[in-house]
Amino acid sequence: MSISYIKAPETVTHWINGKTQSGSSDRFAEIWDPAHGVVARQVQLASEQDVNEAVSNAVEAQLKWGGLAPQKRARVLFKMNQLVSQYTDDFARLITREHGKTFPDAKGEVQRGQEILEFACGIPHLLNGQFSDNVGGDIANWSQRMPLGVTAGITPFNFPFMVPMWMAPLSIACGNSFILKPSERDPSPSLLLAELFKEAGLPDGVFNVIQGDKLAVDTLLNHDDVQAISFVGSTPIARYIYETSAQQGKRAQALGGAKNHMIVMPDADLDQAADALIGAAYGSAGERCMAISVAVVVGEVGDDLVEKVKSRAEILNINDGEVEGADMGPIVTAEAKARIEGYIASGVEQGATLVMDGRGLVVPEYESGFFLGPTLFDNVTTDMKIYQEEIFGPVLAVVRVDTFAEAVELINAHPFANGVACYTRDGRTARAFSQSIQVGMVGINVPLPVPMAWHSFGGWKNSLFGDHHCYGEEGVRFYTRYKSIMQRWPDSDSKGPEFAMPVN
Repeated sequence: MSISYIKAPETVTHWINGKTQSGSSDRFAEIWDPAHGVVARQVQLASEQDVNEAVSNAVEAQLKWGGLAPQKRARVLFKMNQLVSQYTDDFARLITREHGKTFPDAKGEVQRGQEILEFACGIPHLLNGQFSDNVGGDIANWSQRMPLGVTAGITPFNFPFMVPMWMAPLSIACGNSFILKPSERDPSPSLLLAELFKEAGLPDGVFNVIQGDKLAVDTLLNHDDVQAISFVGSTPIARYIYETSAQQGKRAQALGGAKNHMIVMPDADLDQAADALIGAAYGSAGERCMAISVAVVVGEVGDDLVEKVKSRAEILNINDGEVEGADMGPIVTAEAKARIEGYIASGVEQGATLVMDGRGLVVPEYESGFFLGPTLFDNVTTDMKIYQEEIFGPVLAVVRVDTFAEAVELINAHPFANGVACYTRDGRTARAFSQSIQVGMVGINVPLPVPMAWHSFGGWKNSLFGDHHCYGEEGVRFYTRYKSIMQRWPDSDSKGPEFAMPVN
């Protein structure tokens, strides 16, 4: 088959029942080229009718797909894994054009998403149940994990390939059908993903893509045939999706916002810590849910650390993500850039020390692009807006404390608890940090502690709503329901009715 979405069309539409399909809606949204600051194409926003059609096809397709042996489903995923490797650069180009992140960063996103696909290829083993023979009276007891039916994923703009891969491969491997509602800001990778699933042999209707906005989300949330919803995005929407799903009797894993801290201890290697902060705070223009946005400096090393971060940030190459050697690309939209600039202004107004101001950056040949330079604040306090709220941009705040205990208390008091890191050379400090910190994902001398595919991703508090984290074995449990079966083959002679509780 011809893979068409390597070159994104002027209008991005839906993928329903194995083919691209223009929907019934006359509503469209603009897709921007953030480096040039121009509209690149448009995306059609789904109507309720479009969503219902996708769900209807997904229901029918799942009945047969869910009945296949797990190893047959795994063979499709093995083929899909080969295709993703073949088209890695094409995915990365689409991501860079629509999101703005650098091409190497986009390739890294594809690789991390592919790791979940590789994990899902082991689904025959992952679905293993337990078996007990002769639990009493010649009865055997075993368990199975069964598909849910139709599942859906609502994914954010900052990882248009990786986050859908947190969801779709495991759901499909478990025998479900899946409907993806990607961000309307960078939807093109989702259509290339759909084409490759078809090329890999996935039956029509098992994977569908609905482009849309809140109308599409609400239709999925309230559809009787959609059994589970996965979401990654902001906390207010995550809470809304979780609560609405619960009211509808659906499963939901809804990942919200973050305000990730990194403690820098006096004994830390400050050069290593500064390098880590540069990549974790300013990589992908800070548009990562695992970005470090607060450095908590313990003791008297604050001045040295701030100077090391500043000297590194000053030489970053801010450019179009497709330019070789670019360290940081543009912000995804003009609105997002304006929102981040508002936070910077707030930090200045509330009294933080503005060490570096990223506003007003103009990149030659990209004068209309949505660029912001790295911004660095020192002497930030916990009552400031730039400390309390998620900025989702290249803004790093430095908070100074006297002791390790004060740093831990400060972090544990924050309503977000997604990721956290600590830089130290002391094993006892590292152990105390890992055990006392109340955050879902913890790094020790690792700035972005994103779990590997065979573990699971998710925070605590206002960073996660629901009982299951994403991917890994947690993902398998989320996309299946548990069934226990007891079986006995009695003798030919009936012994009459039994009224006592069965016991061993």
